[in-house]
Amino acid sequence: MSEKVERIKCLIIGSGPAGYTAAIYASRADLKPVMYTGLEPGGQLTTTTEVDNFPGYPDGVDGPKMMMDLQKQAERFGTEVRMGMATEVDFSDKPGGIHRVCIDNSTWVEAESVIISTGATAKYLGLPSEQKLRGGGVSACAVCDGFFYKGQEVAIVGGGDTAAEEATYLANICKKVTMLVRKDEMRASKAMQHRVTSTKNIDLRYNTEVEEVIGDQVVEGLKMVNNKTGEKEEIKITGLFIAIGHKPNTDIFKDVLDMDDTGYVITKNKSTKTNIPGVFASGDVQDKIYRQAVTAAGTGCMAALDAERYLAEMESEEGEDVITTKRVEA
Repeated sequence: MSEKVERIKCLIIGSGPAGYTAAIYASRADLKPVMYTGLEPGGQLTTTTEVDNFPGYPDGVDGPKMMMDLQKQAERFGTEVRMGMATEVDFSDKPGGIHRVCIDNSTWVEAESVIISTGATAKYLGLPSEQKLRGGGVSACAVCDGFFYKGQEVAIVGGGDTAAEEATYLANICKKVTMLVRKDEMRASKAMQHRVTSTKNIDLRYNTEVEEVIGDQVVEGLKMVNNKTGEKEEIKITGLFIAIGHKPNTDIFKDVLDMDDTGYVITKNKSTKTNIPGVFASGDVQDKIYRQAVTAAGTGCMAALDAERYLAEMESEEGEDVITTKRVEA
């Protein structure tokens, strides 16, 4: 006899600020949510030493502690948090259809609604010295961490719109920003390029790459190399920001959910609804513009509310069908 497949009313995939906020709202709405954490429980904030811009923490908070607080709050209302990663999906494209999700390539579960909060992974250079100092001066978010380097000299890597925007943001609060662009031109729009070149304290370096991040516990400097001339240079900095893009964690939803060219899930209008009824997306998995913990939490709230309304509509339609059937039988 085959083993019975577990049926879940609201399944949450991913455990960052979006996932936990969705869990808090879903559990308070009695949706009995079950969350699978993924490979990185707590999401990207678990790699951040201090979060200073999330409301409710006047003195700042350690990233991992903040995620533990969110988990405890979600569990207090009844969320069941499980270790495990969604590895395959089989979504029904009909309203009220049951969605199937495989966990860890072994166990299938069924869900009446699914909230996807799998986030996006920042791209790094892959240097050992860079990886060693992540959280010690190496960051992938200038808006998140730039404040800690106020009045100091920093560097940023990248040549696109995001890199240009973050460079000008840093230039407003830092003494000097060295911007490293790998090619002989920027990919950013002309308007963004103009903002960079017209900002006096941005030192723009073309054809320049990072050779090594200097420092033991924290960033102390940077070794750079010109990839055309081979000339090497060393500068003193206290912070290094990597702005070469993010990869949304959406591989298992390919050819199932509507996505843009870079793999971000497309949601309808101002909601968290995807093209599949009963499947919702929140957080960085569908947001390539803001990518902040507080905005992720906001869309997590929206996803839970959208799921609650969806399930209520399905129950209402089922009730009407039962009444109609009884009338016919009578």
